[in-house]
Amino acid sequence: MLKFRTRLILSHLVVIVVILASCGFSAYWMLSRAVHNQLDAALLAVAETEAAVLTSSLHPHIKFNDILSDSDRLSFARIDRLIQVIDREGKVLAQSANLGSTQLPAPINLLSMLASKETVFETLFSFGDEPVRMVSMPIDRLDTPVIVQVAGSLDDVHNLLNVANLLFMMMTLGLLVAVGCVGVSLTRKAFQAIENIVQRAKYINEANLSERLPHPGSRDEIGKLVDTLNEMLDRIERSFEVQRRFTADASHELRSPLSRLRTELEISLRRPRDAPEYQETLQSCMDEVERLTLIVEELLVLARMDAGLERDSRETICINRIIEATIKRMQSMAEKRDVQIIVESVPQIFTNMAYGSVDLILTNLLDNAVKFSPKGGRISVHLALTENLGELSVSDNGPGIEQDEQQRIFERFYRGSIASTTHVAGAGLGLALSQAIACGHGGHIEMTNNDGGGAVFIFRFPLAR
Repeated sequence: MLKFRTRLILSHLVVIVVILASCGFSAYWMLSRAVHNQLDAALLAVAETEAAVLTSSLHPHIKFNDILSDSDRLSFARIDRLIQVIDREGKVLAQSANLGSTQLPAPINLLSMLASKETVFETLFSFGDEPVRMVSMPIDRLDTPVIVQVAGSLDDVHNLLNVANLLFMMMTLGLLVAVGCVGVSLTRKAFQAIENIVQRAKYINEANLSERLPHPGSRDEIGKLVDTLNEMLDRIERSFEVQRRFTADASHELRSPLSRLRTELEISLRRPRDAPEYQETLQSCMDEVERLTLIVEELLVLARMDAGLERDSRETICINRIIEATIKRMQSMAEKRDVQIIVESVPQIFTNMAYGSVDLILTNLLDNAVKFSPKGGRISVHLALTENLGELSVSDNGPGIEQDEQQRIFERFYRGSIASTTHVAGAGLGLALSQAIACGHGGHIEMTNNDGGGAVFIFRFPLAR
């Protein structure tokens, strides 16, 4: 199969050939019509002149003065024109000297011409050595109908058209060569830029995603395509960077509890121990196993959501009931840290989401609020309605989140500086999982700081239809 470049050039040349051929044929046809009309007009003018002379003459005998006297003015009116006058029966009444003994043929519809006074043009292809154009005009002379015939050679017309035909062909070939060369040059230039892009794209892989496609330097379609592809490479590079960081963080988070678990077991096996010591070691190992299980389960949920495999059965649920059940479950943890959870009075709001998804989001938000609230702190849960969405906000009076960290708190395994310095338990997956679930149901979670201190997380969700 031909290359796209070759097919484009051939298509371009075919279109140009069709256009030039159409224009050439149109111009030739218009010129041919104009030249023939000009000849017909000249023949008709001579016929009208002769008809006027014959009509005004009272002498019954018709004679053409073909030889000009010395006093006559020079005239081109009848040069190379054959003139003949015939009656209603086709009998020749008079003819010009240049006809000699030859007669112009009488029109086939002679009688109908005389009856309707119709002027007829016709072409005589077999008259003489060259084709002839003839006009026949009926007139009344001395109350007797006659026909004036004037003929002229078509040889000059044909010679002019042949020269014009040759000229049009030369112009068409010249334009075809010129436009074709320009089209080939422009096509080669355009495809050279595409070839450079293709060659560079072949060497871009996951190892050198920082490379970018060469820009042609123009703002045309190819330049816009390169800009779009480079923007796509930027997004791919950021995605790969997120995946690398996610893999490194996941490995770190899984390695830490495994290392602690191995250390606990190695220490326990170094020497015989009492039953209480074994029980304490096993309990510590159980805590690490539970931590590993939680991380793996959260990673599994995130992986399934990324692959589009997590499909919760949606139903119409009341958000108020989920808030009540979740707070009741979190109350014991809040009491241990001397934190008070307050729910503001709100109307009932319904949404089309899975119960477990909303419960998981609210549990993660309340869990973070309890962990980062100081003793004697206060957590406020507020539910409100907007035009098209519901808003569930959870605010605390803890230390809040630094401005430069607010954009990263929803990244997987990311833990802020406060969480790292205060050694708050967690793997950094809760907010990432909550945001993924919220976005999967048509909502999202936003975060801001209170003016008086503390963080505010706002979960916006679609309302039930």
